[in-house]
Amino acid sequence: MPQRPQALHLRGVILPDGAERDIFVSSGRLTFQPVADARTVLDGGFILPGLVDMHAHLAIASPAGDDASAEERVRASAGRQLEAGVLALREPGSPDRASRELGPQAGLPRVFTAGRFLAPPGRYFPGIAREVTEEQLPAAAADEARASGAWVKVIGDFPDPAEGRMHLNFPAQALTEAARRAHAAGARIAIHATSEAAITGAVEAGFDSIEHGQGIREDHLKAMAERGIAFVPTLTILPQLPDVMPSLGLGGTELALMLSAVERHPQMAARAAEAGVLVLAGTDAGMGPHGMVAGEIELLARAGLPLETALAGGSWAARRYLGLPGIEEGAPADLVAYADDPRDRLSTLSRPLLRILDGLLLNGR
Repeated sequence: MPQRPQALHLRGVILPDGAERDIFVSSGRLTFQPVADARTVLDGGFILPGLVDMHAHLAIASPAGDDASAEERVRASAGRQLEAGVLALREPGSPDRASRELGPQAGLPRVFTAGRFLAPPGRYFPGIAREVTEEQLPAAAADEARASGAWVKVIGDFPDPAEGRMHLNFPAQALTEAARRAHAAGARIAIHATSEAAITGAVEAGFDSIEHGQGIREDHLKAMAERGIAFVPTLTILPQLPDVMPSLGLGGTELALMLSAVERHPQMAARAAEAGVLVLAGTDAGMGPHGMVAGEIELLARAGLPLETALAGGSWAARRYLGLPGIEEGAPADLVAYADDPRDRLSTLSRPLLRILDGLLLNGR
């Protein structure tokens, strides 16, 4: 693990404020007050409070390989994220709880995990979820909330090959009670939802975030904005879905409806931002490689989100949603810096000059 220097000094344009300032890092914290004998590590450039991947499954598709231990897999995935400038990430569901101990103390990004996926028996990918019935869901949600200390993840729908359509996994009453129990335990609750029915159920049940959401409608957006429900559209995985959906048993009219929803999904992400919904950048790493959030931010901008809104969704706004400060007096020193302004060209995000995690200076990429 890199050694924390006595003090660091950076000068650059701080985002999102856009003002050029001097920043000092002392004892792992940020200050705008000069620190004697601080070593200058940046003189010119653009400084963000770190990138954030809001939807990454560290145990899956790990650079360590499928044969590695759970701990090795999550550490390798988190390391790949860190290389890409991701200093915080949310893991909305995992096959295990191995990510619970990750964080700056291990030289890795701050991780907010939801513990294990919750799904009914046979209603998710085999061997991935903690399988629970609708009667068991609320207690399981409370259990995962206590174990994670942060989030719970429910699989709201999944294709039913026998019927050739998306199947709603849990009824409204079970979702509502699961949300209540998660909130009572001090956690928030997210849902994997790709159908209109699952999104409607989660919104009415008081869930905190909608993941994927290809079946989202205009009336959902209005309700989400009013209730403060975030939206993580995971645009990175869209190219895979036309091949995946038929293999999961969708067919006929249902397949056509889902493919149509996939096609309009980027537009709906932009409409969500216009409606006042907090849209956040999440890659669904696990369905693909880790460390790709810069690409997700670009996809959000291409979809029609204002460039700075897309950038915020993968940086300062995402950190705020997770309860983390930005670049402010006394905040933990989490910084990533670039030679050029990412607000002019988002591709800049793939080339960090340096990264500082909890006061530790890391190399650039």
